Amino acid sequence: MLVPRHYGGLELDAPSTLQVVAALAGLDGSVGWNAMIGHIGALMPFLASPDLCEEIYRDGKDHIIAGSGQPAGTAERVPGGWRVTGTWPFASGCQNAEWIGGTCVMMQDGSPIDASDGPGPMTRTFLMPAEHWEIRDTWHTFGLKGTGSHHVALTDVLVPDENFFEFPFGASFAPDPIFGKFPEVVVLSHGAVAVGIAEGAIMDLVELAGAGVKQLFMTTPLVETERFKEGLARLDADLMAARALLEAQITRVWRNPERPAAKGLARVAEQLQAAIWITSACVRVAEGCFELAGSRAVYESSSLQRRVRDLRVAAQHVAVHPRNYVTAGAAVLARLS
Repeated sequence: MLVPRHYGGLELDAPSTLQVVAALAGLDGSVGWNAMIGHIGALMPFLASPDLCEEIYRDGKDHIIAGSGQPAGTAERVPGGWRVTGTWPFASGCQNAEWIGGTCVMMQDGSPIDASDGPGPMTRTFLMPAEHWEIRDTWHTFGLKGTGSHHVALTDVLVPDENFFEFPFGASFAPDPIFGKFPEVVVLSHGAVAVGIAEGAIMDLVELAGAGVKQLFMTTPLVETERFKEGLARLDADLMAARALLEAQITRVWRNPERPAAKGLARVAEQLQAAIWITSACVRVAEGCFELAGSRAVYESSSLQRRVRDLRVAAQHVAVHPRNYVTAGAAVLARLS
């Protein structure tokens, strides 16, 4: 969606792209999640090199790119590139991907290369065609079951220099606006998935109540009770607040004319703060819908129980995990002090 037209993409703006992701997540959480992964993955080659972009996009068609951002592999410097070995978790969409990426600790002569911009080893992400990868059947989970987020592995594979890049804070060779805002869009995309799933939960609840169901010992249909109407209004207000914060943040990011060069979580502290709150609010919305629905929601056939499970799993992602409030809090202190 965000890929420049020159390479066969739609070149949508980020607010429109997140609306699409939210709409798809409203239909099904796993569909929305993989749409998010797809639009992020499609931009990865633009952080690497023009040669890699041409190799992937020269036919002008869409290409599915999956990967894992965890530094779970090593890349040893050798003539002609790097020898890569590793096993990476959470590679959503890997079964349908044409290219797969992983993140490595960069090595030379058996030792990690020091990072130039801080303590610790240098890490870089790379892409390779899917046929080089082994997919390991590990995605047996509580929620987001349809994402196919299995482990992927490489053993002693030669990867060219031009296939490596810094994710998500690396500079792009492309001048398009999205590449000056890529880390911010990555973080806020998680909020779009959460909002979409929560919207779906409210629609499921309204549909269930609209069928005229009565709960045990109740003399009136659920939809006519004061408890239902009050609860629905509260949940809808929470969802409106989450959606408004997401829209405000992505609009602000997209309209900012600057092209930040900073790296690290401090750069995206405000987006992390927003995305964590949005996701937590959406979890509360889905769980509130589940409670109001009563015992009908407990069956596997109920889409409401799936919404709750999908949101609970989505909320475990590092981009929206509450531990990142620490980074956000430091930024708030700096801004207000």
